Amino acid sequence: MSLQFHNQLSRSVEPFTPLKDGVVSLYTCGPTVYNQLHVGNWAAYLYWDVLVRVLQANGFTVNRVLNITDVGHLVSDSDDGEDKLEKGARREGKTAWEVAAFYTDDFIKGLNALGLVPATHLVKASDYIQQQLTLVRTLKEKGHTYQISDGIYFDTSTFSRYDDFAGLHLDEQKAGARVEFNPEKRNASDFALWKFTPDGQTRDMEWATPADLTAEGVERPGFPGWHLECSAMALDLLGETIDIHTGGIDHIPVHHTNEIAQSESATGKPFSQFWLHNNHLKSDGTKISKSLENGYTLDDLAQKAYTPQDFRLFVLQSHYRSEGNFSFENLTAAQHRFLRWRNVAALRHQLHDTLQNPAELPDKSTLGYADAHALREILENDLDTPGALTLIDSVFDQFSASDTSAASREGLMAFLEAVDALLGVQLLHTTPDISDETKQLILERQRARETKDWSAADSLRRDIEKSGITVRDTATGPIWEYVA
Repeated sequence: MSLQFHNQLSRSVEPFTPLKDGVVSLYTCGPTVYNQLHVGNWAAYLYWDVLVRVLQANGFTVNRVLNITDVGHLVSDSDDGEDKLEKGARREGKTAWEVAAFYTDDFIKGLNALGLVPATHLVKASDYIQQQLTLVRTLKEKGHTYQISDGIYFDTSTFSRYDDFAGLHLDEQKAGARVEFNPEKRNASDFALWKFTPDGQTRDMEWATPADLTAEGVERPGFPGWHLECSAMALDLLGETIDIHTGGIDHIPVHHTNEIAQSESATGKPFSQFWLHNNHLKSDGTKISKSLENGYTLDDLAQKAYTPQDFRLFVLQSHYRSEGNFSFENLTAAQHRFLRWRNVAALRHQLHDTLQNPAELPDKSTLGYADAHALREILENDLDTPGALTLIDSVFDQFSASDTSAASREGLMAFLEAVDALLGVQLLHTTPDISDETKQLILERQRARETKDWSAADSLRRDIEKSGITVRDTATGPIWEYVA
């Protein structure tokens, strides 16, 4: 099966081919670093991590930009709200720069904890101010901008396809239906490219607006709009047309629509071939909200003894385009599932391969070889992670039920490596072999059982369990397993 993804441009699943042979250019909307990310935020990055892994498994080099919004994201889409970084600074009694630095570090810590494939370019909006100003200048020269009292705006009436991407039907909307209407704006859908610092105020994060960009022909302090940042970074690092742009479905009607308008108005070319969007993750059946205190962080999960792998498996059991629901009950189920997977992975320490050609082996001894290819094919179909997990459960159930003298260690290894490479669950990393001392205790217990010395066997079992494992007796001998 060839790669295919659901493309927001056509609202259908389409075959994917990159613009350049062997290389995929990918842009992912990153976080606004004014607070810790919650489980809903992290779910998106886990889905796009699988996207990167599937592309790499198909032989592509992935040139990926993941941005960090450290300035310019207002608390509402009306262009009249407060900058989230400034709000965070006031909340914590720090400067906006300090807040951005702290939560950027926290985000990077989370990326590493979850084992996400590193982006080619992890970039901050504040490092690309000149590129953003250049983009404003290009748009001004092409007649797409105008200035009002609080900033420089994009005139959406100059981009005829503005409402196509999200199906907004702007001509049928009343002014202010989508955003709070600013009477100075020409159209309700117009958006700020560059905001001016209000007279009499000084912001922690502000830059000089070049004189040639202002109607007065003089410099004045200002800062970028959120939408401008992503376009400027993508165009600078990936080129005028990219292969894939990812983000949440909440980005469709405003942020991504605005990115397309300003990017394509500046270049005259399509901004991205494919647009992939993940659905929302609710928490306890409701929208994640600070007031409901249901926006759990990775630290919250760790304090309750859930691992990053438990959370990754929880997220991937739902398709990226389906609405998910986080609860600790659901997370516990994922934790139990991952423990079952780890115990199958631990079989590799207990299997011994035959010297026969794997293709000539009978029955279940070939298990794992073809399944690795089947797993990739499932994920190539619009990142079908639920289907992938179902296949893994089936294959692992067969390995668990197999005669260990016949099951193939090489087949198991081939499948485990595919699971880790495609889904990033780190099965090999989280399933170390047991010590020689514990192995000796298992042998002694088996001898005690063979001589029907049940008291000694029970005592040895208790000693074995002190190592964090237990023993499952089978017709072909004991199998050790992790208890947590």
